[in-house]
Amino acid sequence: MSILNVENVTHGFGARQILNNASFRLLKGEHIGLVGANGEGKSTFLNIITGKLAPDEGKIEWCRHITTGYLDQYSTLTKGKTIADVLRDAFAHYAELEQEMMALYDSMADCSDEEMAEAMEKVGEIQDILDYSGYYTIDAKISEYANGLGLGEIGLDRDVSELSGGQRAKVLLAKVLLENPMILILDEPTNFLDENHIAWLKNFLQNYENAFILVSHDIPFLNDVVNVIYHVENAVLTRYTGDYDNFQKMYELKKRQLEQAYEKQQKEIADLEDFIARNKARVATTNMAKSRQKKLDKMDKITLMSEKPKPNFSFQPARTPGRVVIECSDLVLGYGEPLTKPLSLKLECGQKVAIKGVNGLGKSTLLKTLLKLIPPVSGEVEHDQFVEVGYFEQEEEATSETALQTIWDEYPSLTNAEVRAALARCGLTTEHITSQMRVLSGGENAKVRLCRLMLKKINLLVLDEPTNHLDVDAKDELKSAIKDFKGTVLLVSHEPEFYLDVCDEVWNLEQWTTKIV
Repeated sequence: MSILNVENVTHGFGARQILNNASFRLLKGEHIGLVGANGEGKSTFLNIITGKLAPDEGKIEWCRHITTGYLDQYSTLTKGKTIADVLRDAFAHYAELEQEMMALYDSMADCSDEEMAEAMEKVGEIQDILDYSGYYTIDAKISEYANGLGLGEIGLDRDVSELSGGQRAKVLLAKVLLENPMILILDEPTNFLDENHIAWLKNFLQNYENAFILVSHDIPFLNDVVNVIYHVENAVLTRYTGDYDNFQKMYELKKRQLEQAYEKQQKEIADLEDFIARNKARVATTNMAKSRQKKLDKMDKITLMSEKPKPNFSFQPARTPGRVVIECSDLVLGYGEPLTKPLSLKLECGQKVAIKGVNGLGKSTLLKTLLKLIPPVSGEVEHDQFVEVGYFEQEEEATSETALQTIWDEYPSLTNAEVRAALARCGLTTEHITSQMRVLSGGENAKVRLCRLMLKKINLLVLDEPTNHLDVDAKDELKSAIKDFKGTVLLVSHEPEFYLDVCDEVWNLEQWTTKIV
């Protein structure tokens, strides 16, 4: 059964084409991974199929009584609502369906046989949806999902405005999953989730009977949960059966075949052009030359896709500080109330340390306290006198400034060409460079912020969830840049496969917290 049909959709922003004549079909029970480099149009495609954005051309058709759950990168929560309030909102659609069903029952008191048959059919459809959704066991389901994503220990009576970025992501994710839609649409759901809850989500999606579309740059996660890949590149959407690893093999094979066909055709074109040039002026062979020219004119020319610019990250080392870069004694983290036991930590020159722990324990708070951006509840933090910090914050509000102006504001002595060259090194095109930060994708935005760090001489690199939104190539390049950096590194990441190759020590905040984990 086809749930969604997308036919010949074309869409662009100004001169930039995002999708060109794209077609897409989602069948019942399919688990689809939507992949592509940063800025290729994955989020735009999701906005089009969910009706948030109207395509320039094309047709989108959903099946009757479709229910969708959409978690995008920019979902928000309303201040004043508790976690429980938000989770109960997941069932609002079903409450409306129940009212529609009751109205149909009322209409049966006075209707013809034909109208009765039609009403009974509609009632049956609605009842099936309500039964399947778990509408009649709301409280039990809320408790199950909240505990599965770690919301239980936070407290379901907490105001959502008091939550950290990772905790808010969990609330939104739990709400979408509770909706139990016929099609689940998730845009980067593992961003801000810790390892335990990524494992819970993986298990949930593996056993999810309905269809879903997933955008993620977490390759092990994709491989574990999807059975179809749609790849968007250069405005073209292509379907591949199987997981991400199988897609990569098929994509590389297809690319090699196209390159071989292109080379063969280029040789044929060169031979034809050479024959025409040598024979068109001779009376005896002019007809043969004209025949070759017609063949050349009718030839369906193969064009190779232009290679996307790949990022080339590197960090400039400042002068070497003393042996101990940061030292703290009896340090207690928190905002007003303690989050940890008293800590005595020492970060030595050249160390590369990863910080792990479930959301809400204070990983970002630890970084900000160690950098003296926020005061501790108690204790002392000492920096070496020559420490030069480069800090990548987990969340930063996107402005209306262009990427070019954002870098120029911080480095006014650079020329226009130097700023553009620096941004281009991070894999950004001229179009990205002149776009406002707020219209760039999450990955493009992160690349601009990494560019800002690359232009500063530093000896302490502090990265808070830097891989959120970054595509596969950018993550690999960032990992290499961190490995090559000669200074000291403090890194928060929810991806063990990223930090275990880079860091020589892991600090587990779960061992220091005063909370029950």
